[in-house]
Amino acid sequence: MPDPIRFYYRGAVQEVRDVLPSQTILQHLREDLHCTGTKEGCAEGDCGACTVVIGSLEDGKLELKAVNSCIQFTPTLDGKALFTVEDLQQQDGSLHPVQQALVECHGSQCGFCTPGFAMSLWGMYLKQEGRQPSRCQIDDALSGNLCRCTGYRPIIDAARRMVELPPASFDRAALAERLKVLQRAHGFTYEAKGGRFHAPRTLDELVRLRAEHPAALLLAGSTDVGLWVTKQMRELNEIIYLGQVEALKLVNEADGMLEIGAGVTLNDAYAAVCRHYPDELGEMWQRFASLPIRNAGTLGGNVANGSPIGDSMPWLIALGAQVVLRGAAGERVLALEDFYLGYQQKDLRADEFVQALRIPLPRAGMQFRTYKLAKRFDQDISAVCAAFAVTLDGHTVTEARIAFGGMAATPRRAASAEAALVGQPWTEDAMRAAMRAMAQDYAPLSDMRASSNYRMQAAQNLLRRFWLETRVDNPLPATAVNAFAAGTEGESR
Repeated sequence: MPDPIRFYYRGAVQEVRDVLPSQTILQHLREDLHCTGTKEGCAEGDCGACTVVIGSLEDGKLELKAVNSCIQFTPTLDGKALFTVEDLQQQDGSLHPVQQALVECHGSQCGFCTPGFAMSLWGMYLKQEGRQPSRCQIDDALSGNLCRCTGYRPIIDAARRMVELPPASFDRAALAERLKVLQRAHGFTYEAKGGRFHAPRTLDELVRLRAEHPAALLLAGSTDVGLWVTKQMRELNEIIYLGQVEALKLVNEADGMLEIGAGVTLNDAYAAVCRHYPDELGEMWQRFASLPIRNAGTLGGNVANGSPIGDSMPWLIALGAQVVLRGAAGERVLALEDFYLGYQQKDLRADEFVQALRIPLPRAGMQFRTYKLAKRFDQDISAVCAAFAVTLDGHTVTEARIAFGGMAATPRRAASAEAALVGQPWTEDAMRAAMRAMAQDYAPLSDMRASSNYRMQAAQNLLRRFWLETRVDNPLPATAVNAFAAGTEGESR
């Protein structure tokens, strides 16, 4: 008999058999376990009503992260712990400080979104360990939760109030010990209802499985693939899950490069990169989706997906990042811009997968910025995403790398604009020449997010903003030039 899915929930180890490998955690909670506190709102990871907290052992340490259960598949729980709103009530029957704070601050009206807010707040409560959170920390923790009733102020008040109430204990050590018992020495394959879910633990296992099943779906954070099931009703018969391969979760520095494994979550990957580019990428980190999405999705998955509106690729390309591919024949390294051949087309062989990203570290003379234009500050897809990296020798541009998302069928460099800058002094005349040249680089589409004319004008004006912030004579801080960026009404904070 095939191994069951094993995870810790409600004080006991759950063993699951005979559910589709693509069944979501939300479906399992509501339909199989009859725990209906967790709600379905959007079924695509946008509204947060389905938020749960997942506990896992990462390099032997307990990690607790809020995720969207509506797009995570049940087999991904193997070896982990699941916490839902039903877990918050204290042993003596009293409310958890998170719940009590929501009551006292009138943070719930219709109540449908409240379980998701409670779990996002609980995730922050555990992380704060009694410390008063800042407004920025609260906004980030709640960035994935939407409410149509309260206007958010009472919920933000509850986030402050919860740490003022008598604390609730949480035995991390005991949970870690329980999870150690559930860890597998080798990968496992779960089979049910005609589907198979492979969960290798080593790179060698992954290479073998990929070679044996070239048509199988590679699953990382499920932040995109989950929608194939919940929105497109697709059947996924063969899945290879990357989330248990420890070698894909490594972050290393060597030879002037930061190497980030393809299995590193978006939040952890951005944290690693922002240690080197804090001012240049800090806002992009905050604005990349929501915290539950960043807790689940991976940088490698974002790159492998190759969406033309993905926010990671423009800045990776501008910095000159490389993608490390792995297959039966070994490793292959490409410049990231060469990885994308056309819309949803990549230079990726049938037996290959993305193993890591290599990102150049800061170097002398380089000016680097990223900008995102969207209708909302939080949790919105870009109309235009721009990244500029210009290297100066004194006043002269020696290298220019300009990349955009949302302007073409793939994330792509602006070759004509770059050529107009290289060898020229970093002046307004050179900048304006590059703005004009950019019209030769892109023919953007019109869609629900922006018109073609808007995208082109915004892209050109973002280059102007970059120059204003980095010009050699009297550069201006970013906050002083927000008004010069086209289409940024409401973007400034």
